Amino acid sequence: MELDPLLDDRGTRILVCCGAGGVGKTTTAAALGVRAAERGRRVVVLTIDPARRLAQSMGIDSLDNTPRKVEGIKGSDGGELHAMMLDMKRTFDEIVEAHADPARARAILENPFYQSLSAGFAGTQEYMAMEKLGQLRARDEWDLIVVDTPPSRSALDFLDAPKRLGSFLDGKFIKLLMAPAKVGGRAGMKFLNVGMSMMTGTLGKLLGGQFLKDVQTFVAAMDTMFGGFRTRADATYKLLQAPGTAFLVVATPERDALREAAYFVERLAAEEMPLAGLVLNRVHGSGAAGLSTERARAAAENLDEGRIVDQGDGKTGQRGSPATAPEPSDLATAATSAVPAAPAAPAGSEAAPTAATDPAAQHPAAQHADAPDDEAHDAEAHDVGSHDAVDVRHLTAGLLRLHAERMRVLAREQHTRDRFTALHPEVAVAEVAALPGDVHDLAGLRAIGDRLTGGRTSPA
Repeated sequence: MELDPLLDDRGTRILVCCGAGGVGKTTTAAALGVRAAERGRRVVVLTIDPARRLAQSMGIDSLDNTPRKVEGIKGSDGGELHAMMLDMKRTFDEIVEAHADPARARAILENPFYQSLSAGFAGTQEYMAMEKLGQLRARDEWDLIVVDTPPSRSALDFLDAPKRLGSFLDGKFIKLLMAPAKVGGRAGMKFLNVGMSMMTGTLGKLLGGQFLKDVQTFVAAMDTMFGGFRTRADATYKLLQAPGTAFLVVATPERDALREAAYFVERLAAEEMPLAGLVLNRVHGSGAAGLSTERARAAAENLDEGRIVDQGDGKTGQRGSPATAPEPSDLATAATSAVPAAPAAPAGSEAAPTAATDPAAQHPAAQHADAPDDEAHDAEAHDVGSHDAVDVRHLTAGLLRLHAERMRVLAREQHTRDRFTALHPEVAVAEVAALPGDVHDLAGLRAIGDRLTGGRTSPA
């Protein structure tokens, strides 16, 4: 997959990074935002990541519901990068304030049920992400919006949540709660006395009477706004289908993540939403791929058992193997030549005694007087050498086992990717090699951007 042409295309206005939780969507979105800005685009990155890694990596103390400019971007042709983090409750509050008069807005914002709904109702976060995307696009201050979708249990939640929330607000339960207020006179009072008593008799036990009253108050205040939620959700949904939008499905080379990615690819195709491709994140590699898992394990086992494995002549010779060890005569010659000749005595002086002329030196007792010390030294040197050899052998065996495990991971990842590409051969793929550590600054985001685009460094 060629990502630089996608980032450079001024017709691309929205880039949505989607996928299951924990696959690196936030890092991918931030890296693409940095790269696009440094290639001349005016970019805003919208993240919904509660861990705030994006703010840290971009050198911003904190992100909020207002886009903040990122310093340190080496943009050309006016390229800039802004970043923001979705404040779900604040976004909901802004919708209420924009579509209700002050008195009704205050009643809604102070309602306990609304406060619970806006803070953590299932699907609210995804819906508000869609709302904020629509707001950013309407402002037209940026020519590229990069969206990091919520860390949902399922990647499909991002597409399903607006409809789910809209269905809830327009559903039978809400209409039932609204009915008493819409029916006037005695009929209304009769419905209220009979119908509500039946409902409170059942739901009141499950939810609590005060909670039910809060819901009714909320529904009455929000009555005029329900249609607006559905309208805006539909408008944003159509925006995601527009030609200026591109989806990037992010996954790791693991079975569950790629299965989720496959579901999302199929859903995008069914909804006629434009898919740019798959970002396969945290792909492992090896600099010694020629050494197979089986050979590495066999070599480790042989080393643990003390056998020599795949050893060249040079190392074998160092070990003194009979096949290459020098002959005894050669050893004697080498030893003789290694001993320097005694220097000649100066004229008129007495020659220094040598082993050949000194009787004491020739006496067996004299010859072996220092033998115990020499033997102890030789034994100590032998022990140290043996200990070092054992340590090296165990270390090498451990490294071989680590390599065998890495090759097993590589084989599993390749098999998983092959299954995905066999099911979806039409999907372009960009692989991102795993980094040894976490990304925590702009340099790390640039490195991810380079890997996303096949190792090509941005012209900035």
